[in-house]
Order: sequence, then structure tokens, then C-alpha cells
Amino acid sequence: MVARRMVGAVVIACGLVGCGSAVEVEESRTLGTQVAELSSPNGRNLNGRNLNGRNLNSTELGQMLVSVRFAGAERAGAGTAALSNTWLEGSVLHGATSQGVVSGMDLLGARFVGELGSGDTVPLRIDDIQPATGASADVWVYRVSYYAADEGMWKPACPAADGSALGAIALTGRWDYRQGVAGGGAKIDDAQAFTFACEGAALAKCVRFGYRPWAGSVDGQSLGELHQACTRMVRADFCGDGTSYTADGNWVNLYDASGVQQDSESWSLEAQWDAAGARCRSQTTRAGTQAVSCSSGATVPTCGPSSSFETGTLLMSEVPVAPY
Repeated sequence: MVARRMVGAVVIACGLVGCGSAVEVEESRTLGTQVAELSSPNGRNLNGRNLNGRNLNSTELGQMLVSVRFAGAERAGAGTAALSNTWLEGSVLHGATSQGVVSGMDLLGARFVGELGSGDTVPLRIDDIQPATGASADVWVYRVSYYAADEGMWKPACPAADGSALGAIALTGRWDYRQGVAGGGAKIDDAQAFTFACEGAALAKCVRFGYRPWAGSVDGQSLGELHQACTRMVRADFCGDGTSYTADGNWVNLYDASGVQQDSESWSLEAQWDAAGARCRSQTTRAGTQAVSCSSGATVPTCGPSSSFETGTLLMSEVPVAPY
């Protein structure tokens, strides 16, 4: 594969609970307004350190929503009807009823069963749907809430810093949210489940960068693999074990050889990435003075030339030569 340097997405890391101005939204703003702001192409965008979204804000739950079951969904309306089957085509949800197939906006108000990290379940409801438009023609966004039984109310499954609701992109499969262990941060191809990827966190952010995992391949490279490599890169998961080493306020530029993201900065190479983590890293990384300790005990070699795109590297990341 011939390496081509393209205009890249420059991102800045934020804290574990959210991303400052990028996610502090007012109640009066529509989902469409939020989507338009979050889907601006390229440029210096904010991203979180979490693989996906936020913990559920309930004193009873206090746990992460890790996946959503396809089974057990119900369509809203007079006499709520069970969906005999649900599935994803791209990021669009579909369901089967006794009267036929429903899809897209038909699923407004539909309820699903969410899986928590503890193995417990929680009711989910689709409160708003933003159909795809323009350059992101296949990226649909959902606003989802969960039922907090202890409070007797529905609350955002993807809350912003101020408690208002962020949108989410539906992705097939689920992810391993553990840190510091083999398999941490990996995608799990589970045909029985999907993930509501909260805007502003790594899973959705990498879709916004153009790595739409449902869209096949580009220039011979799987977009699914590029998306997974991107989630490792965004979180500075150098060891590929789910541990994030990014520090708040640090800039990073990313690019690939497939024509999705281009290199827009003359910065210093930080690392080369594939779906399993960093294939190599330089001495200067977003970890700063924090020691990067990989549980495998393996050392990551110093990065080589850009021709590494031809030998398995999917993405490259760069950091500023001097404080930006």
C-alpha cells in the first residue's frame, strides 16, 4: 500500500468525565444542533479519555452501560408492541413486528434492555433521533435515556457535564472496558448486542473522524480495523490493554494511508497504531513524565519510517514539537 499523507484530525484530550466546552450543552439546544457541532470535519476537536461515554448517574446503579440487547425491544405507541427481531444496518436501527419491518424514525420512543458492567440490566428508551445528512449521510444519532428506579425517573444514558443529554451512535458489537488486562479496550463481535456510543468519547469520535466500521473498506483497508485502531490512539492506549495514558490538554494529530485522514501538522511522530494498540512509540508521547507500563512486560520498539504503513501500521499519531 502506498502511504499518502492527508489532512488529519487534531484532537485534545479531556478528563474522564467529559470534555469541557464540547459537551456542556443547554437544555434548549436540539439534538440536531449538537450533532452539527460535533460532526464538524477535521480541525482541532475535543475528545474524552473514556472508551465510551459516562457512568449512569444513579446512586442505585452507578455503573457503566456496556451494551444493549437486540432481544427484548419494544416499539412505542398505543399498546406497546414487542419487536420480534431488531438489527442494525450501518447505524440505523430496524425492527420486525407482526405488521412488517419498522426502521429509522419509526423507533422513536422504542425501549431496549441495557447491560451494565455488573451483569444487571436497565430499561433504555430512545427519546430523539437525528437522521443522517450531508457528509455524514449514514451516521444516525440517538438520544437515549435509562430508567433510574431509585429516583422513579428517566435520565440521560450519555449525560454531558451539566447533566443534559448527548447523542449516541449505534454500533454493532460491544467493547471490553477493563483496563490493564489482556483484552482491555478490544471490540467483541457479539451478534446479540450493540453499543450506543456516546458523542465525545472514543467510539463515537472515531466514527466522526470517518472510520465508520459498517462501511466496508477504503483503499483496501477495513474501516472496522481503522476504527478500532483509532479508539486505541484517541485514548493513548499504548499497551493495547485498555489503559489510557493521555493527559488533559495535550494535542495529537492523526493520519492514515487510506485517504480518510490526512497529515495537517509538521509535528513529531508519537506512535504507530493498529487495532491491538501501539506497534511502536517515540520517547515523547502524551503520557508526558508518566511511566507507560505494559502488563505483558514487552517493550514497544522505537518507531521507524512512514513505510510502516506497508507492513501493518494503520494509523500514525503526532504531538507538537514544543508546547502548543
